[in-house]
Amino acid sequence: MSNVSHARSDLSGHPDASEMRARYDRVMGGRDVALVDAPVFLVGLYCAVSPWVLHFTASQPALVTHNLVMGIAIAVLALGFTAMPERMYGLSWAICAMGAWIIVSTWVVGSSPDAGIVINNIIVGGLTVLLGMVCAGAAARTRSA
Repeated sequence: MSNVSHARSDLSGHPDASEMRARYDRVMGGRDVALVDAPVFLVGLYCAVSPWVLHFTASQPALVTHNLVMGIAIAVLALGFTAMPERMYGLSWAICAMGAWIIVSTWVVGSSPDAGIVINNIIVGGLTVLLGMVCAGAAARTRSA
C-alpha cells in the first residue's frame, strides 16, 4: 500500500498564485455586502406581509397597499444586490430613504394608526435605514479599495 496523502503546503510559491488571486478578486469584487443582502430581503418580505401579520388589512387599506409595495421594492433591490452587486450598490442610499419613508408614511398614508402599526413601521423602517447604511458603507469601502 502506498501513502496517497498530501502534505499541506503554502501556495504563495505557485507560479499561478497571482493570477488566481486576481481572478478571485474579479469574481468576488463588491461582495463585501453579501452578508447584508439576505437581511435586506427578509426585511422587505416582512414589510410586505406585515399588514396580514398584524391584522390591519381592514382598518388601514391605504397602508396595506403601501407596505406591500414598499416591501416588494426592498426585496427586489436586495435581489438586485445579489445578482448584480457592482451595478446595484449605488442604490444603497435609496434603501435608507425607503426606510425613512416607511417610518414617516405611517402617519402620512395611514389614518389614525394604532400603536402596534406605528411600532411595526418604526422598527421595519429603522432596520431598513440601518441595513441601507451598512450596504452604502461597504460599497463605499469597496470602491475606495
